[in-house]
Amino acid sequence: MSHIPPEWSSYWDHVFHRLNKFHPLPEIPGDWALHTVNLASKWVEQQYMAHLAGRPLIPPPPELDVPTILACGQLTFLLAEAYRNPIQLDIDMVHYNEALTKRETGMNDAHKESLLARFPPAEKMLLTRPSVVLDSGYRIIIWYIPEVLNGYIQSDMYTTTLGMSHHLRKSVTHGAGQWRTNGANFHATDGADVTPGCINIALCWFQQGREGTPPENTWDGFMPEVSATLKGERGMSMILQMQRPRLLASAAMRVMHPQQYWASIRTHIELGHWATSHGFEDMYQNLKHWASIYTGVAVMCNRLSPYHRDPKCPPEGFNIITSIGSYRQAVMHLINLGIDIAYV
Repeated sequence: MSHIPPEWSSYWDHVFHRLNKFHPLPEIPGDWALHTVNLASKWVEQQYMAHLAGRPLIPPPPELDVPTILACGQLTFLLAEAYRNPIQLDIDMVHYNEALTKRETGMNDAHKESLLARFPPAEKMLLTRPSVVLDSGYRIIIWYIPEVLNGYIQSDMYTTTLGMSHHLRKSVTHGAGQWRTNGANFHATDGADVTPGCINIALCWFQQGREGTPPENTWDGFMPEVSATLKGERGMSMILQMQRPRLLASAAMRVMHPQQYWASIRTHIELGHWATSHGFEDMYQNLKHWASIYTGVAVMCNRLSPYHRDPKCPPEGFNIITSIGSYRQAVMHLINLGIDIAYV
């Protein structure tokens, strides 16, 4: 399928105008990493629109270094290639989401079969080229952008992962419990340098990440807190080492979901004000150097994941999954859509 519906163009022509009209853009402090992220993201958005319209490309901002410029240029080209290759499915994701239970994990076989019967997946397909996947209402539900991380970015991610070995090793559990950290789901690497494990890194870990009634006094708990993985002498170095890969993911989000991008920027700025007013200097410093629109990231090394669904992911938002290394024949199975995604 190569035809791009005309309504897509009108949407992208008006989205930025609408964002400015109804939600004035926030002012990002000039000494924050997000300031540079926003410069790069704006350039990626401009380049992306130029690719689609066949217009001349725009010179990069002088504030960006050469590796970042090259990575953003590659990202922009592949985003445009994906947009030119839409694949539409015969499934309404709004109705599908309404059919899910409150804490749907995707690991209940009976309910999984019921959903497959009610929303039969398309004929199985393997995605290997840049593509966008749409539901029956022309909503983009997946952006697939293989080979978007050049060697420099992958090197950054690899080096950062090596520095997380202590946390990764401690994360693995044994026996019954959470499958995400169960040792049976991890395997050793070909070399001895990367440590299998799964950790969460969050500059504002919100304690009420579960159902329940919050206490009357919020100081008793349920407040944003720096995650344990960022506490200590290695915390800031991990944040700094991850800046360029996170910048790239944020720039992609400005194109893929501008509403989520700007909502996240506003959240970071408000969290900065909150941390300052409450005297949380460590949290503020983390926010200042944090180069991502997301407030957290999960790092998974050499894990085989069973079929599952993350119940805390809002259906109207996007998560970004990236991978580094050579996976040969590894794929991600999206059984509810009938789609396999190649790790390349």
